[in-house]
Amino acid sequence: MRRVMSIATSDSGAGAGIQADLKAFARCGVYGTTAIVATTAQNTVGVTGVHAFPPQVAVDQIEAIVSDIGADAVKTGMLFNAGIIASVAEAIRRLDLKNVVVDPVMVAESGATLLEPKAVETLRGELFPLAAVVTPNIDEAFALALPGEEPDESRLEECARALKALGPEAVVITGGHSASGADLLYADEGFVEIEGPVHSSGTTHGAGCTHSSALASFLALGLDLQEAARRAHAVASEAVEHGLREIGSGAGPVHALGSVLARAEL
Repeated sequence: MRRVMSIATSDSGAGAGIQADLKAFARCGVYGTTAIVATTAQNTVGVTGVHAFPPQVAVDQIEAIVSDIGADAVKTGMLFNAGIIASVAEAIRRLDLKNVVVDPVMVAESGATLLEPKAVETLRGELFPLAAVVTPNIDEAFALALPGEEPDESRLEECARALKALGPEAVVITGGHSASGADLLYADEGFVEIEGPVHSSGTTHGAGCTHSSALASFLALGLDLQEAARRAHAVASEAVEHGLREIGSGAGPVHALGSVLARAEL
């Protein structure tokens, strides 16, 4: 069985973060492991607290996983501060980890800040060059590539080029916040638009985490980048479609296993 490690933060409401990553790994048929860098006090309405661990806590977990279980791919999510990002990047370099998918989580679905402003340059300079793919949404893409510019869907290709210039092998700007819902993939071969159904369900909490975790899973399974990106888009869309409206009173969580359970004989 292929193994995928999530280096990210715990969401106490289990809609996003480490919890969403593990659900997505299960959906994609890989074995998921975790290096937890921080924990949030969080529900569907908002984030009431963020408690970051010392950077060495992340490094110790990464080393323990790699020394025994191994990792065919890695997904990074919310890393919160510059110290954690730098330590995670150093571990990825030293351990020569492959198929690294960087989801540059900056803001929660509720609007809470999940990346300290002074950590942005560390993310761009330390972690992006190690990535096989970075997967920002449109708002994150503009904040990272064209800071100060208003997000504009007509400039997505310009934005993707600027992001790739920071060092990743490829960029996927996810389209969940766009009118079309399409993702934009940019690699050395050029641009590919990845289309799919748009579900206006109000259950989008964790969609970005699910997408990046699915993408890492499909890379670990040996799919080429374009096919992995197409399947990741489909898994994230499906998770929104089956989202859990009855959970909480805010943005409902996605349900990565919803389609599987719908087909199961219970």
